[in-house]
Amino acid sequence: MKSEQTLAAPAVPASSLLDRYFAITARGSTLRQEVIAGLTTFLAMVYSVIVVPNMLGAAGFDPGAVFVATCLIASFGSLLMGLWANLPMAIGCAISLTAFTAFSMVLGQGISIPVTLGAIFLMGVVFTLVSVTGVRQWVLTNLPKGIAHGTGIGIGLFLLLIATNSVHLIVANDTGLPVKLGDIHSLPVIATVIGLAATIGLERRGVPGGILLVIIALSVFGLALDPSVTYQGFFALPDLMSDKSLIGQLDIMGALNPVVLPIVLALVMTAIFDATGTIRAVAGQAELLDEKDNIVGGGKALTSDSVSSIFAGTVGGAPAAVYIESAAGTAAGGKTGLTATIVGVLFLLMVFLAPLSYLVPAYATAPALMYVGLLMLSNVTKLNFDDKVDAMAGLTCAVFIILSCNIVTGIMLGFVTLVVGRLASGEWRALKPGVLAITIGLVVFYMGGWAI
Repeated sequence: MKSEQTLAAPAVPASSLLDRYFAITARGSTLRQEVIAGLTTFLAMVYSVIVVPNMLGAAGFDPGAVFVATCLIASFGSLLMGLWANLPMAIGCAISLTAFTAFSMVLGQGISIPVTLGAIFLMGVVFTLVSVTGVRQWVLTNLPKGIAHGTGIGIGLFLLLIATNSVHLIVANDTGLPVKLGDIHSLPVIATVIGLAATIGLERRGVPGGILLVIIALSVFGLALDPSVTYQGFFALPDLMSDKSLIGQLDIMGALNPVVLPIVLALVMTAIFDATGTIRAVAGQAELLDEKDNIVGGGKALTSDSVSSIFAGTVGGAPAAVYIESAAGTAAGGKTGLTATIVGVLFLLMVFLAPLSYLVPAYATAPALMYVGLLMLSNVTKLNFDDKVDAMAGLTCAVFIILSCNIVTGIMLGFVTLVVGRLASGEWRALKPGVLAITIGLVVFYMGGWAI
């Protein structure tokens, strides 16, 4: 992975402030590439400003207040990742942890909204301590290569499932197998399939911003021909001072209740492996790994998303994490923090441009996510099948990420397969103490019933 040393024709002078600050030329990128990547990532994850308020709204949160919080969290986290860590990874409210917050914590266990926000704040604090003390880096260092590549494969498959399900190309099955083909005659399904094929063709031709062009084209198509896509205005002034605002409404003392603390620890444990695995996979997709397979600027990346969860609890949103959709931007050429910075600025503007979020239908972004998911399957070529135990552990990790729809579950089963496989094959000397410690911790986490 030598992309940082590869020179490309710069779109900005090598001496410019932007180039020096973000190392655009040094990483083999251009200003044009970074802008296109930022727009692509933003459009791929802008759905969160609709999904997150809807999910938390079902649990009694004020949707308008959550919309503002969601935009602020994505802006803060992405700007931190871009300006400080200088990596092309966008941060936002994690959809899986949003679902857990709404349906398990508030509706399921009856925890009040202020206490829930306090728990998210504490989760962010503990998560940050885990990051700055080097525990997360230790986990990454002790992540076997097979499982590291398997996580990338599994996340690619997960992206494919998320994207196809969002447009009902693949739907739940009432009988027999869990899923089945949706209505192949529906407009979203047809648009998605054509969009994927067009994306593949444009990328094959090397058309700059091919992924973004398809997103824009399908959005325009939807506005022109799809009755469900309507123009609802351009500008909306948010009311940050209303009684329904969630900014500063967290109850930290209430979250210290012994009943709530196990939930905080479950959030932290989930975030350690879920978010860390995602960061590793996106960094690999962007070719931002050094000769030792470590993430370039990884320490700052690992701290950026944990600090963002502290901010999330403060402003009234769900726990934050690096978005898998960041891979859409890296596939479009993003290699520096300028990509994430553009995403952060756009989400800040989105606070005032809420109506525009409805102009990008799911079938406009689904092809991009599917294309990235397919690209990430190329990680299978990185598995070393001469070391069959390591390779099979990686494949086990990948397969169970998609079968369980849970990144941590896949990682846990990958570690168990690796350890038991090494013992059964007589290769126990190849097991590092760190791998054993992580495996035991994950097994206890799951067998104890704390897994999310």
